[in-house]
Amino acid sequence: MAKAVDLKRPLADLAAEVQTGKLTSAELVEASLARLKETENYHTVLEISSTALQQAKVIDNRIAAGETIGPLAGIPYIAKDNFLTADTHTTAASHILEPFKAPYQAVAIERLEAAGAVMVAKANLDAFGHGASTENSDFGASKNPADPEYVPGGSSGGSAAAVALGQACFSIGTDTGGSLRQPSSYCGVVGLKPTYGLVPRYGVIAMGSSFDSIGPITNRVADAALVLDVIAGRDDRDATSIERVHDGYRLSDIEYTLSGQKIGVIKEYLGDGLDSSIKKSIDQTVALLKSKGAVVEVVSLPAVKLALAAYYILVPAEVSSNLARYDGVKYGYSAPEAENLEETYRLSREEGFGAEAKRRILIGTYVLSSGYYDAYYKRAQSVRTKLIAEFDAVFGKFDFLLGPTAPTPAFKLGAKVNDPIAMYLNDIMTVSANLVGIPSISIPLGEINKLPYGLQLMAPQRRETDLLPFANAVEELL
Repeated sequence: MAKAVDLKRPLADLAAEVQTGKLTSAELVEASLARLKETENYHTVLEISSTALQQAKVIDNRIAAGETIGPLAGIPYIAKDNFLTADTHTTAASHILEPFKAPYQAVAIERLEAAGAVMVAKANLDAFGHGASTENSDFGASKNPADPEYVPGGSSGGSAAAVALGQACFSIGTDTGGSLRQPSSYCGVVGLKPTYGLVPRYGVIAMGSSFDSIGPITNRVADAALVLDVIAGRDDRDATSIERVHDGYRLSDIEYTLSGQKIGVIKEYLGDGLDSSIKKSIDQTVALLKSKGAVVEVVSLPAVKLALAAYYILVPAEVSSNLARYDGVKYGYSAPEAENLEETYRLSREEGFGAEAKRRILIGTYVLSSGYYDAYYKRAQSVRTKLIAEFDAVFGKFDFLLGPTAPTPAFKLGAKVNDPIAMYLNDIMTVSANLVGIPSISIPLGEINKLPYGLQLMAPQRRETDLLPFANAVEELL
């Protein structure tokens, strides 16, 4: 029987206890595996690592021999199943990759293991990250920990639900248009989307290559800062990756003051469609910030109203290009009944891809076609440029931006599965951060009928060292 261990305790405390021998990595991993079994009906994961306990025992032996392990010594975590990993399948929750085992590991996984973390499972997701509810997983939907009749969000829904359920100490996922922050809002945990390129994408199955960001889902802001400190920084295998700051991202013990901080509340996020209870919570948060001496004003970003439309032109265009590699020849599923090369392409893709992947391939191919490139793709890129300019102008006056993460709490399973437009609207408050490449974090704000919802905070590019202490202070204030 696994030892009773609270996997939601601060990561730094757990790692310190493993390093000193008060706890063992094996005990943490056994507790994680037991919790996964207890809560398997939530379908948060697609595969459990067969080597996790063995890795944990190796770490314990190294510590017993006097070796100092990294800042995540012995900590069990769960990786979204679009990260290439050595000892499990990597499917991106799509049948077309169902038989695939990666020949190498993602950079983020390499860095987590070097810091002593132990991967215990691969998390469920919307196939290839295409969705906002995990209902687009070819292996079945995950369920919300607060109420299993509701979605956990997406596409990193399995990753967020796993942390909320205490199945592991933290998880990592990807965020193309809100896929870390929106499910974190729905599940009542913390989701951090860093600056584009701060965490290398090498070894992560691409969705939208100019949008995809990698980040942690945790129980508190300080834990997100610790994980980011481990995985951030340039890698030569990813030409879009950027350098980390010299002093790192872990939160210091120096008391952070909210007094004097200039915060803009995004006007366009407070209009029609926002649940009245969430609007009330935002107003209460603004009042609290003002009571601590912060300067808070409503700001307008007019191009935000066009952000979702631009996103759902640009991302499908990149999706159609990225999914072209799944052709039934190089890796993944290959239609056994195909009699020639053309049939191999056609049948493998027809049978391997789900409905949403096909929809995005078709949209992307359409907007990139010679007759419609200028009308759609080029104009969407112009909106992206305009949005970047607006955010730059606002950040010239304000330190941070604030708003809801999503307009409502989670919705019921099946409620929007046959209405793609209604599903896409769940990203309305998160896509802008990906379009402009800035860091953004969702922290728990409240509940409606026991269903959580989150507060979204944003900062200028490469300013995680400001955003994380600010988010931590707001978390403590709330």
